Amino acid sequence: MRTLLSAALIASLAVTTTEQTRPGAGATRTATTAQADGKTIELFTLRNASGVEVQAISLGATITSWKVPDRSGQLGDIVLGFDTAERYLKGDSPYFGAVVGRYGNRIAKAQFNLDGKAFPLAANDGVNHLHGGKRGFDKVVWDGSIVKDGRGPTVAFRRVSPDGEEGYPGTLEVRVTYTLTDKGELIVEYEAKSDKPTVVNLTQHSYFNLSAGAAADVLGHELRLNADRYTPVDATLIPTGELAPVEGTPFDFRKATAIGARIKNEHPQMQFGRGYDHNWVLARSTPDLVLAAEVLEPTSGRTLTVHTTEPGIQFYSGNFLDGKLAGKGGRAYGQRAGFCLETQHFPDSPNQERFPSTTLRPGEVYRSRTVFTTGAR
Repeated sequence: MRTLLSAALIASLAVTTTEQTRPGAGATRTATTAQADGKTIELFTLRNASGVEVQAISLGATITSWKVPDRSGQLGDIVLGFDTAERYLKGDSPYFGAVVGRYGNRIAKAQFNLDGKAFPLAANDGVNHLHGGKRGFDKVVWDGSIVKDGRGPTVAFRRVSPDGEEGYPGTLEVRVTYTLTDKGELIVEYEAKSDKPTVVNLTQHSYFNLSAGAAADVLGHELRLNADRYTPVDATLIPTGELAPVEGTPFDFRKATAIGARIKNEHPQMQFGRGYDHNWVLARSTPDLVLAAEVLEPTSGRTLTVHTTEPGIQFYSGNFLDGKLAGKGGRAYGQRAGFCLETQHFPDSPNQERFPSTTLRPGEVYRSRTVFTTGAR
């Protein structure tokens, strides 16, 4: 397998000001006034020829803004978050826009076994481990740089997660890139390698509202998921190990359906998470990119399509947002103000032998790719 780009090569591609990839499109790098881990948090802006703009900060490789035109050409920000980098430092963000890891989603009872050895982790979600622990990848400053990529303006974020960080074995070298194309695609690519056997499951945790704030919730968004099975959970949102059919349940999104159409259904699974907070098993016949999800916001006409190399996708309907967080422009984010589509391996895979493996061994390279495509109709 190919290895990660060498540090020297990555450094040679770095640009400290502006990288103009084609007329009307480019990437810029700006220092903010916020600091963490002894580093200045930087803001990276990617813009394509159609005016689509994605901004990300080096804290958590976090997407803070994503401006997309509606059917009339009016730009609007389709992701939840905060106005300043400083605000993300308060530590109360529900992973708005961040890359989460070393293991995205939950690990049961905050422990896993690998090669006959038990590895205890932080219990930061009741008795379970969630999104990498108390100080996961979302809460650290990554090293960011603008890199040349023929597909469009690109930012690469890198960090080294030391052996034992949050309980995980192995020194893990990680690289995440965001590339914005003129087709409206945001290509998210992950690479990692470790010097010891470990587990890895990285994902992007943006909360979307395609109305760009015009609607207080996302219940009217129409969602289609390319999956005929999902992984039911117990009361603590840990998969039971079953791959259950969606047919005849509120989890059947094989045809476009409003998110709110069945969200108050009495199905026991809907009670555990106060709505949707489950992993769907994607229908795939190839290891390459496959369709995972399609979303339409009918009023604005904005669309979002997700393709991925991952076996699953976590659809979360923002159930635990409660109006206590003041987001952009002081807006209170109430329940279901945004939804997440987290491409991933399945939750608790290290403890579930039937699930696709998340083990990464020395000499191997972890790779994952997800493409978010925006549009309007």
